[in-house]
Amino acid sequence: MRAVIQRVSRAAVSVDGVETGSIDRGFCVFLAVGQGDGQRQVRWLSDKIAGLRVFEDDSGKMNLSLSEVGGEVLLVSQFTLYGDCRKGRRPSFVKSAPPDMAKSLYDAFVEALKEKGLVVETGVFQAHMVVDIVNDGPVTLIVDTPEDM
Repeated sequence: MRAVIQRVSRAAVSVDGVETGSIDRGFCVFLAVGQGDGQRQVRWLSDKIAGLRVFEDDSGKMNLSLSEVGGEVLLVSQFTLYGDCRKGRRPSFVKSAPPDMAKSLYDAFVEALKEKGLVVETGVFQAHMVVDIVNDGPVTLIVDTPEDM
């Protein structure tokens, strides 16, 4: 699994002009499911995101996690994170999981975050989405699950 995580002061996603999810302070997470991913990757990445300490404490150091600041998560599926642009001019998406498998693991990921007590809003899987983000910092991280899982 691959995630691009942006610390935001607010974020929203809409489909066909209708807002499907919005958050205030927290993370906007773009999530891609890859070939061979499963429940172990869901658990590892959801633990990692829930525990990331990238919010400032009273000393101004990035030392607090989502739950410690009452943060929320806007989760947006984005298979293009596995786009390989090294050859030619058209990205190859062969490392992305097929849609049925990706949807199942995306849903499991939503539930894994909720089980950690986080508020999770989402886009619509496989839809054309418009994402409105106010990146705070800016803080943007790319996290891949370990290959040896």
